[in-house]
Amino acid sequence: MKIGLLQINPVVGDLEGNAERILRSVEAAQAAGAHLCVTPEMALLGYPPRDLLLYPEVVRRSQDAMLSLARELENSVPVLVGAPEANLSGVGKPVFNSAYLLMEGEIVRTFRKTLLPTYDVFDEARYFESAEICCGGANPRNTFRFMDRRIGVTICEDAWNDKDFHAIRTYNNDPVERIAGEHLDIVINMAASPFSVGKQQMREAMLGAVAAKHKFSLVYVNQTGGNDDLVFDGRSMAVGSDGEVFARANGFEEEILVVDLAERTGRLDQDDFNPESETYRALVAGLRDYLIKSGFSRAVVGLSGGIDSALTAVLAVHALGRGNVTGVLMPAPHSSPGSVDDSQELAKRLGIRTYTLPIGDLMQGMENVLEDPFTGYEPDVTEENIQARLRGNLLMAISNKTGAMLLATGNKSELAVGYCTIYGDMAGGFAPISDLPKTCVYRLAHWMNQEFSEPIPQAILEKVPSAELRPGQTDQDTLPEYATLDAILHLYMEERLAGWEIVEQGYEKDVVDQVLGLVRAAEFKRRQAVPGIKLQACSFGSGWRMPVACKNPL
Repeated sequence: MKIGLLQINPVVGDLEGNAERILRSVEAAQAAGAHLCVTPEMALLGYPPRDLLLYPEVVRRSQDAMLSLARELENSVPVLVGAPEANLSGVGKPVFNSAYLLMEGEIVRTFRKTLLPTYDVFDEARYFESAEICCGGANPRNTFRFMDRRIGVTICEDAWNDKDFHAIRTYNNDPVERIAGEHLDIVINMAASPFSVGKQQMREAMLGAVAAKHKFSLVYVNQTGGNDDLVFDGRSMAVGSDGEVFARANGFEEEILVVDLAERTGRLDQDDFNPESETYRALVAGLRDYLIKSGFSRAVVGLSGGIDSALTAVLAVHALGRGNVTGVLMPAPHSSPGSVDDSQELAKRLGIRTYTLPIGDLMQGMENVLEDPFTGYEPDVTEENIQARLRGNLLMAISNKTGAMLLATGNKSELAVGYCTIYGDMAGGFAPISDLPKTCVYRLAHWMNQEFSEPIPQAILEKVPSAELRPGQTDQDTLPEYATLDAILHLYMEERLAGWEIVEQGYEKDVVDQVLGLVRAAEFKRRQAVPGIKLQACSFGSGWRMPVACKNPL
């Protein structure tokens, strides 16, 4: 049997457009010999639809779109399509996360998701009813026969709970194990699995172990592209009954991959799992899709002469094209000549238009206006923040006037400890590198210079990090060395260690207390930060739900 894996990039809420994507993909897969086609999870509505699912009209329109799609596919091979399904039982949440089997112009069956994740960025139990609960604990028969094969249908998380693979399981049951007793030949997993660095290797090991354990072939279909803060890397694949991956689609792009399960054929791309390569492709895809799906085609970036703004500008050019990116230089009295020169050299290498807007007179004007209320106070961080906010005002004005989205340039290390100015350098519509620790910023910048003929001037890579808000200032006047800071942040956020446990890892108590104190104090800033792209296993954003007004016991 040949199965067409339809790795598409849906737009959330675009039922008509997504249906057209599915239709054209089915036509192409059928022309390539597919006997059955499969879309990713929730492909018709797009994933994640979030609170759109709370509106009954959205579910109704989705079901109407599915009926229309079924009619348009009347003469096609059978197709499994992911979409919401109304729960008419009167028990539980009003919607299922389902897969529709379309055949000969009709909806033949629906298969419902059982395991509903609520960790990290997921909140599916808020919207969906579990197939298991609805069926009163009975085994939902997510299987069907086609071309003399017994096929099982699972939706993303349903295949992620094997007791022999995971040391700690999230759920008490395993939908795959339940249907495996029906002597399955093939299991299909329809997924919308977001990207994080290194995740694909885990997916392949996990799904390979499941296939080998139960002795069936397995196909995994993942969506691709960016939706809000999430990027989906695709990498749809086919796994043999021995657990070996024998076909894999490209990462971070749409593709139709037809696999022959009997002959174990289908293209197996030599994907690059290098962390910098993965990160780069995720950033470009996420940045491009966030702007385009939000109705923007151009971006503006403030160029400070530092590594963060330089990296952001390069990514913007790669995502949107040099003609759609504008750089703005805003030197202040404390700016070094190198900051201006390095920014101009960066812009020259990228081929982007720039404006130079000195802010010295604006700073003096603010000082004059605030002279009376500031009388009796010594200069401090207030004046430094005014600089950042003046720059933010200028950048937002250009964004408003030109219709280009302002990209904030802050990194994860700064966002974690509040080394950023609310309404200043945090201003913007999107923050591409906000989940990239400072040490990773440097690694990615060096990698990109090797891959793309050095778009970032060497002087920017070598200079000591500084916001240049006062004479001679460096980041390390306020913060630990970035290698230490990022290591502590990793242990706190991703390893979930308390302060004393981090100290036991060999870090000085004063430094750990300082870092965790800064993280707690900056929570109110992060609540008002613009969205960014999730790259790490634990990120600030929709998956980080710390209270603001609290006394943190850690």
